[in-house]
Parts: sequence; C-alpha cells; structure tokens
Amino acid sequence: MSLLKLSSRSRTVTKSEEVKIIMVKHYRIGLDEKYEVKKKWSLNDLQKIDGKEADTDNPFFDLHFKKVYCLEAYSCASKYAFARTVNKLNHAYLKKDLQIVNFDSTYINDDSIWSSNNKDCLVLMRICFYAFNLVCLSLCPLPL
Repeated sequence: MSLLKLSSRSRTVTKSEEVKIIMVKHYRIGLDEKYEVKKKWSLNDLQKIDGKEADTDNPFFDLHFKKVYCLEAYSCASKYAFARTVNKLNHAYLKKDLQIVNFDSTYINDDSIWSSNNKDCLVLMRICFYAFNLVCLSLCPLPL
C-alpha cells in the first residue's frame, strides 16, 4: 500500500521553503510497521490532479508532473482529503493555477455550502441521501 503525505524540509512549512509531496510505502513485518519513501515531488511542479471519475466512488487518481503518475488512495474519502490538502497548500504558499479535475468541486472548495472541517463525512452523507431517495422512489406505487 502506498501512502501520500505532504511535508517540507522542516516540521513546519514557511513561505520560503519548498513544499514536497512524498509517496511512502507502508507495510508490516510481524508486529512492526515499516515505511519506505518511494518518490518525492515538489508541489510547485504539480500541474494537475485528475480524480478520473467524479461520479463514481473510487480511490484512483493521477498526479500530473512532467510525467503522469497513476495512484490509488486508501479510500475515496482519502483521495478527496489529499486533493483538499494540496489545494489549500497551493493557495497558501504558491497561489498558482493548479488544475483539479474530475472531482466533485462541492467537496474540494471551501466556499461551498457543504464546507466544514469534516468533509469526508459529508461525502458519505450525500451518498446516503441519494440512496435513501432511490429507496423511497422504488417504494412509491406507480399510477395506472
């Protein structure tokens, strides 16, 4: 399993430091957990985050640098949390035009009506809302 984390060279990010995206492989050997750094990128080099399909619940996405990296998050909620974090860091430190495509913008941008600190729960709540509507519609009798 690969994990993605954001970091800088020190424990806190300052405006003069370069923000890094680091891909870490996580695995277990017996009771020990191991982490291995697999790849590092500069946030400044990131051109686009492609969520692949905004209408489906999948953990797959692409990071576009000079090369395209196809990645899988732990869950769809993790994918959205990662995209939100990258978006916030970009606005805070780089202010460049970063393309975030094939994501539901309701859960990416802070200016939406659904905006909160716990957006992963809001994604689940929206899915449940749609499922509940489908159940209600299926139970309604059809007029003859």
